[in-house]
Amino acid sequence: MLRRGLDIIKKFLIRFWLPLGITIGMLAIAITFTMVLLARQQITVHISNITVRQGPDVLKSAEGILKKGEHLNILDRDNGWYKIQREDETTGWVAGWLLERKEPVKHMNLLSEATIELDPGHGGSDNGASSIDKKHFEKNYTLSLAQKTKNELEKNYGTRVFMSRDDDRVVGLLKIPKVGESHRANAFVSFHFDSTEENNTGSGFTAYYGKEDNGSQELAQYLNSSMAPTMPIKNLGVKQADYMVLKYNSVPAALLENGYINSSRDFKNIKNVDYQQKIAKRVPLGLEQYLNYQAKQAE
Repeated sequence: MLRRGLDIIKKFLIRFWLPLGITIGMLAIAITFTMVLLARQQITVHISNITVRQGPDVLKSAEGILKKGEHLNILDRDNGWYKIQREDETTGWVAGWLLERKEPVKHMNLLSEATIELDPGHGGSDNGASSIDKKHFEKNYTLSLAQKTKNELEKNYGTRVFMSRDDDRVVGLLKIPKVGESHRANAFVSFHFDSTEENNTGSGFTAYYGKEDNGSQELAQYLNSSMAPTMPIKNLGVKQADYMVLKYNSVPAALLENGYINSSRDFKNIKNVDYQQKIAKRVPLGLEQYLNYQAKQAE
């Protein structure tokens, strides 16, 4: 009788091994997928003092502060922000890039939760302005400066940064603002170096804004004032201009002319790595001051 039972089981397995194998395989895949999904919906806080907000933006009201080691459930995602549930079952929104970060943030403030677009002017076949000897082009120095600023923002502030270009290529002027707009950036900063028709007739740095009703003027003012104390060239102030990256930009936007490339005096600074690094360190201070201003306006 035992042998007969074994024969029946054997015949059943021979007849149904394929659908049975498929069923078991699909069940294993489903279990694995569920475990991966559950793991993705849970996260542990690795750095201290991350702010919990009412909505997915740095200017939304604060509801609390996360502590290192907290275990959270992720309920939703929106533009890099995570809607989280804490162990006490309260919910809120936090900057997802800070939750994913494991290295401490040196300067944790509003800028840490902000999204910034940096635009290195010109690129590719568009050299921009050139030095007196025509051997050095604006496009290369704007890219170098933007990369240094990006590194300063990401490393020391934890900021989420997007670049309109990160190599030597042309980006259409109307496409440049769309990078920040698509990620709901809090500010846009374009880097340039000025030029005059005649060599050695211009010198100094200037901050430009386009629109008057979206915070761009204040952004340019804060950036200019943050740079002024340490710049070795004359401060030409804050001015309004009709540049396309400012005019056709819904994000608060400023364009910085950081010296005249066809001025012997200014170019000596422009090509100096220390000069570029000095600007890269001052721009975040201006952005931080601007965000503090915007936060007060939103209260």
